[in-house]
Amino acid sequence: VLVLQLSLSVADCPGTSSAQAGRAAACQGCPNQRLCAGGAAAPDPAEAAELRERLRGVKHTVLVLSGKGGVGKSTFSALLAHGLAADEAKQVALLDIDICGPSIPKMMGLEGEQVHQSGSGWSPVYVEENLGVMSVGFLLSSPDDAVIWRGPKKNGLIKQFLRDVDWGEIDYLIVDTPPGTSDEHLSIVQYLSAAHIDGAVIITTPQEVSLQDVRKEISFCHKVKLPIIGVVENMSGFICPKCKKESQIFPPTTGGAEKMCQNLNVSLLGKVPLDPQIGKSCDKGQSFLSEAPESPATSSYRNIIQRIQEYCEHHFQEEKII
Repeated sequence: VLVLQLSLSVADCPGTSSAQAGRAAACQGCPNQRLCAGGAAAPDPAEAAELRERLRGVKHTVLVLSGKGGVGKSTFSALLAHGLAADEAKQVALLDIDICGPSIPKMMGLEGEQVHQSGSGWSPVYVEENLGVMSVGFLLSSPDDAVIWRGPKKNGLIKQFLRDVDWGEIDYLIVDTPPGTSDEHLSIVQYLSAAHIDGAVIITTPQEVSLQDVRKEISFCHKVKLPIIGVVENMSGFICPKCKKESQIFPPTTGGAEKMCQNLNVSLLGKVPLDPQIGKSCDKGQSFLSEAPESPATSSYRNIIQRIQEYCEHHFQEEKII
């Protein structure tokens, strides 16, 4: 009975923007019921105006999501930021809201750095002149410190990151998120709704155990009216650097991301093959795109980044017309 009730509840979720959010019969038993009913994640009009003012210089915002952990969200976020910042005319910011597992400082070569306070707010930590980063990792006394926080405190920090950081004029704000469809995701979508979101890039790996959770993430996006830019299939095969033969490390037993995207009418942005150098570059805090320019994975990343740029520009032009 409990399973049936939960299944019905998820299917009939009214969505966070509904007047029935947290109050409908389908909300009974949902872990986010109190959050939705109280509107705790949604900014009040004064907060919304404050967030809008702070983020008015942000042209494009892209969320990187996945219902599954370990599929490469942070790696993709870091490389997307590096790829966009390769154009020195573009200003790029990377916001890490994975509060309990902030790996972005390590991947961006910023481990041990601290946030500086100025008269206009917190200053991002810069990798390059046109690439700034903000993460809870900069606020910890040690990279090994555990962040043991309940939802409201996480939500408060996310709001601080958006409201108190001096983002300045930014072409692209990339938001790296934790796995799941819970507090942090509700908060970032509702806070950013006061300003502007281009959409979400959803990361998966080919096997069904990953796709199961990614389908839930796609459902989440539909429920909260978050546009989906497309899906990236990470760890999609391995090309031997010597013999050039491709092996499937994670076999797509149910057709992989391609089949899922066809079934759900979502764009497949591309497939990124495994390359051991990706992990090595992340550990060293270096850009894999620069370290291995001839890798098939680098070629895939560049094609995907170009498609995301094209989507954002098209989305921006559409909004100007409206």
